[in-house]
Amino acid sequence: MSFPLLTATAAVPALGAIATAAVPAARRTVAKWLALLFSLATLVLAAVVAVRFAPGAEGPFQLTESHAWIKDFGVRYELGVDGIAVALIALTALLVPFVILAGWHDADALETVSDSGSAAGTSHQRWRPTQGFFALVLAVEAMVVISFEATDVFLFYIFFEAMLIPMYFLIGGFGDRAGTGGEEHSATLRSQAAVKFLLYNLAGGLIMLAAVIGLYAATADQLGSGTFSLTEIVQARADGKLALGTGTERLLFLGFFFAFAVKAPLWPLHTWLPGAMGESTAPVAVLITAVVDKVGTFAMLRFCLQLFPEASSWATPVVLVLALISILYGALVAVGQRDIKRLIAYASISHFGFIIMGIFAMTSQGQGGATLYMVNHGISTAALMLVAGFLISRRGSRLISDYGGVQKVAPVLAGTFLVGGLATLSLPGLAPFVSEFLVLVGTFSRYPVVGIVATVGIVLAALYVLVLYQRTMTGPVKAEVRTMPDLKARELAVVAPLIALLLFLGVYPKPLTDLVNPAVDHTLSVVDQHDPRPDVPVTADAEAAK
Repeated sequence: MSFPLLTATAAVPALGAIATAAVPAARRTVAKWLALLFSLATLVLAAVVAVRFAPGAEGPFQLTESHAWIKDFGVRYELGVDGIAVALIALTALLVPFVILAGWHDADALETVSDSGSAAGTSHQRWRPTQGFFALVLAVEAMVVISFEATDVFLFYIFFEAMLIPMYFLIGGFGDRAGTGGEEHSATLRSQAAVKFLLYNLAGGLIMLAAVIGLYAATADQLGSGTFSLTEIVQARADGKLALGTGTERLLFLGFFFAFAVKAPLWPLHTWLPGAMGESTAPVAVLITAVVDKVGTFAMLRFCLQLFPEASSWATPVVLVLALISILYGALVAVGQRDIKRLIAYASISHFGFIIMGIFAMTSQGQGGATLYMVNHGISTAALMLVAGFLISRRGSRLISDYGGVQKVAPVLAGTFLVGGLATLSLPGLAPFVSEFLVLVGTFSRYPVVGIVATVGIVLAALYVLVLYQRTMTGPVKAEVRTMPDLKARELAVVAPLIALLLFLGVYPKPLTDLVNPAVDHTLSVVDQHDPRPDVPVTADAEAAK
C-alpha cells in the first residue's frame, strides 16, 4: 500500500489542532510555536503533493485514495487531486503559517469575565485562551484541505459544513477589539457577525444537503445502487448509464450552487462577509476570504459543472449577470467605505465576481484565469489585509479618517501597504493582473457585452485603492500616528514573502498555468464546451490560397 499522502496533508493540521489545544493555558508561547511547527509540516506535505503531481497525466485525479466508509449508503472515503486542487492546497498551506505569525499576539489580551453567582455583579480579568485561537486556525486548515481533496460528494459535504464551527468561534471569540463604542459594543458586534456568518452558511448547507440526498436517490434509481462518488457519477453519465431528467438536474444544480454562492460569496448572498471580516482580527479575515471562501468557487468547478453539465449551461446567463453585479456593486460600495477592513471585504466581493464570471464563461481562458485568480487573490488580499492589521493594531482604529501621513513615520509599512493595494487593483507586473486579464479575455470571447461591462470594475478598483492610500498614508502627519513604529522583524517576515510571490507570479505565471490548464480542459470536456472560434473575416489572399 502506498503512503496516503493526501490523508497525511489533512491529518497533520488536525493533529496539530489537538496538540495545541492540549497545551496548558499558562504555556502560551509553547502553543504558538507548536501551531507554527504543525503548519510548516503541512506546508512541506503540500509541497510534496505538488512535486508528485504530474500535470497532463491520464485520468482526472491523481494520488487517489479510496476506502469503504458507510457501505449501506454508498459513502466512501475517496480522495484525489487535479491541478486546481493542488494549487489551492498549496495556497492554503502557504498562508496558514503567515496567519499564525501575524496573529502571534492577537489572543494575548485580557478579557473581562463576570463572576458567576455574584450578587454584587463583580467581574475579573483573565487571559484569553491563546492555545484555543491557534488550535482553531489549524482545525480550519485541516477541513479546508480535505475539502479540496474529497471526490466523494458526501465526504466533501461533511467538511464543507464542519469548517463553519471553528470559524464561528474565531470570529465571535477572538474578534477585533479596535472598533468604536467600547469593549461591550465590540463584543456585541462580533457576536452578531459570527451568528450571521453561521446562519447564512448553515442555510446554504441545508439546501445542499437536500440536493445531495436527491443526487443519491437519482443514482440509486438508475444505477441499481446509490453512490456519492464524483468519478463514478461522471463516468456513468459518459457511458450513458445515468441520465438525469432536465428538471431534476436543474433542481439539484440549484441546491449545490446556492450553498457555494453563499460561501463564495456572490451577490445577493454576500451580506455576511463585510461584518465577518470587519469584526475579525486581520489574520482571521485572511483565513475567511483567502482560504475558506475559495472552497465555494472551487466546488463550482469540481461539482456544479461536472455533476450537472446541462444545468450549468442553462444557468450560465443568470450566473454571469449576478457575477457582473457583484463586480460593480462590491467595487462601488468599497469606494464609499470609511472602515479599512470593510473596504477590503467589499473589494473581495468584487473579486469573487470576476472569479465566478470566469468559471461560467465556459472557456479555457476564463476558467484558467478564474483558477489563477483564486490563488492570486488569496496572496494579494493576505498581503493587504495583514499590513492593514498591523496598521490598525498600532493606532487602535479601523476608521480611514483616523490616519494621515503614515508614510512619513513608517515608510516600510506604507510601502508594503501600497504594493498590496496595487496588487488588489491588478497592476500589470503583479500576479492578479494575469488572472484578471485571462478572465476578461475568456469572457469577452463568448460574452463580449459582459466582458466590456466588467472592465468598469477595474477602474473602480483603482479608485478605491488609491483613495485609501492617499487618505491614510499621505498628507500631514496626524498627531495620533506621529510616534507610530514601522514594521518589526516578525511582521516583515510575514509580508515580504507574500510580496515576493506577487512579483514572481506577475512576471512568470507559467508554473501555475501549466498546473491548472489540464484540469480546466477536462472540466470543459465534461461540460461539453469548447472555446469559440475567432470570427476572422477571410481575405482575398486567403481565399486564393485555398
